[in-house]
Amino acid sequence: MRPNTCVIYNPAAGRGRAVLAVGRLRRRFSGVEFRPTSHSGHAIELARRAASEGFARVVAAGGDGTAHEVANGLLASGNRDVVFAAWPVGSMNDYAFTCGLANWPVVREPLTVVTADVLRVRVDGAECYAVNGVGVGFNGAVTVESQHLHRLRGHALYASAFLLAAARRFSKPVVRVELDGMVSVGPLLALSVSVGQREGGFRLFPAAKLDDGLADTLRLGGIQRYELPRHLPGLLAGRLPTHPQLTTGRCTMARLTSDAGICVHADGEIIRRPDNAPTNVQIEVMPRHLRVEVCPTRMPTVCGPTRGRG
Repeated sequence: MRPNTCVIYNPAAGRGRAVLAVGRLRRRFSGVEFRPTSHSGHAIELARRAASEGFARVVAAGGDGTAHEVANGLLASGNRDVVFAAWPVGSMNDYAFTCGLANWPVVREPLTVVTADVLRVRVDGAECYAVNGVGVGFNGAVTVESQHLHRLRGHALYASAFLLAAARRFSKPVVRVELDGMVSVGPLLALSVSVGQREGGFRLFPAAKLDDGLADTLRLGGIQRYELPRHLPGLLAGRLPTHPQLTTGRCTMARLTSDAGICVHADGEIIRRPDNAPTNVQIEVMPRHLRVEVCPTRMPTVCGPTRGRG
């Protein structure tokens, strides 16, 4: 008899922690099929195949990169009945945090399923989905720096990457930003569009919900380089600074165009590196597009109506 759950895991996630975690999971859960990834993009293929094979539940065991790929595979499969879950064994587990699973498998409370929003992202003609959030500009630069810090994880990893990006990759190109028809043009250091509460471990969107049909936004314009380090402690503590160049809001659609080549990440995965070519980005909220397993008693905010896992 085929198992009900397929667990797709990245052996390299969490700087090698995933291998140890999966070993413990194998001993704890019987009747679960585990499938490792071997290269970038492999989890997309494995998730698509698992959905076509009839698994009712497909789990991403890793960090946000693994969650990103598995969710994209499920969404590409066209099977809207499969339940997606994120088991956090990566370096940073932002999506699992919003799902109330940051301390899984310690969590013993009942799990339920919500039909969550996702973001459809188009960058220079290429398309993918983001389950947590998209970062443009400095946010992407922080992600690039984090990929070179192999001995760190968690907040130490992204705090270090933040400081390195401020020193090496500080850039404020002129960008046209359109949020639900409201247009602004000017210097842009960073823009975040998110359905999750955290980005790179920073809790930038404490009011974000997974299933309200809206994305939370944070835009940082013409701030000076020297100002960034002094705001880092507050960001780590989940406090946004008060600054005339920082604005927040909510939207269903975001469009960015610039003559500069701007870095873009989706769920912590770099989907565009900076270069000399113009950048065109479109981010659209796809309401209630993916069935996601959550722990409602541990979620930082409560979603809408939930239902038990069948």
